Amino acid sequence: MFCPKCGAILKVKQEKGKRFFSCSCGYTNRTEKATLSETVEKEDEIAVVEQDDRNLPVTDATCPKCGHDKAGFWTAQTRAGDEPETRFFKCVKCGNTWREAS
Repeated sequence: MFCPKCGAILKVKQEKGKRFFSCSCGYTNRTEKATLSETVEKEDEIAVVEQDDRNLPVTDATCPKCGHDKAGFWTAQTRAGDEPETRFFKCVKCGNTWREAS
């Protein structure tokens, strides 16, 4: 359900054993029976995955720490969606990691 005042998605609240819909703008709907599952009320957990550097493609890049000329690389969207990706490098010799913003 959506809030008729602001259009946001209504959340399930529980008070005195009764469930109802509520919005952050202050709107509540106690007449509609809230039958959403418990999973809607819980926040999503985000798993952090380490970059596996054994499978990185290797390119010509000079390490600023040791001067070696080969590094593994990957890209990630670190800014707004309309901005270019950021390239990360990891030296195959010393393991130093650095980034290059496009």
